[in-house]
Amino acid sequence: MQTQIEMRDITLAQARQQASTVFLAKVFNWMAVGLAITGFVAYFVAASGLVSALIASPIFFILVLVELGLVFFLSARIGRIQPGTATGLFVGYSALNGVTLSTIFLVYAKASIAATFLVTAGMFAAMAVYGMVTKRDLSGLGSFMFMGLIGIILASLVNIFLQSPALYWAISAIGVLVFVGLTAYDVQKIKNIGENGIMTQGDAAIRKGAIIGALTLYLDFINLFLMLLRFFGGSRD
Repeated sequence: MQTQIEMRDITLAQARQQASTVFLAKVFNWMAVGLAITGFVAYFVAASGLVSALIASPIFFILVLVELGLVFFLSARIGRIQPGTATGLFVGYSALNGVTLSTIFLVYAKASIAATFLVTAGMFAAMAVYGMVTKRDLSGLGSFMFMGLIGIILASLVNIFLQSPALYWAISAIGVLVFVGLTAYDVQKIKNIGENGIMTQGDAAIRKGAIIGALTLYLDFINLFLMLLRFFGGSRD
């Protein structure tokens, strides 16, 4: 009898692990799609010369506000919208973010952007693996990193007026640590969602769960990239 219970527990654990692996694969696939769209659009806008006109236009700030609105809307309404709508919003956000991120080509050399992307990918992958394999509960780390994120936002707003180089570099360094920590926490959270039954809730729930998970990791990656670019990005001049 005890052996049967142990076997049942092992089978259940294996099923949960397999479900988590499948769900994580879907999340990472959609994240990769989002990054590919962003990269293509950013390069196209920069190469076409449209970026110079964009940065000098009020349209740029409107696009930034629309981006923020899309993130908040998708995060808040993911449970009420259709999977196709969620997918379309994620793809649209990725493209729109590519338009605004094209401005980095005005500041940094292409080679340094590519090198920083590779460094970001390596750091992100390392923390993603840690989030997947660690037995430690990272909930406390996630809360601490979220408070750090709020601090970064507030400090960045203050520095708009102070224009302090020391504060700028401090924000950048802390930002790297925050988004590295958030990557591990978010991957573990998504892994737990996969283990806790989302794969049994139907295709619609799986698609929407994968999209919101992909958006979360996409934002971690992009923000980590931008923070690292401040350190490793060489001027195009």
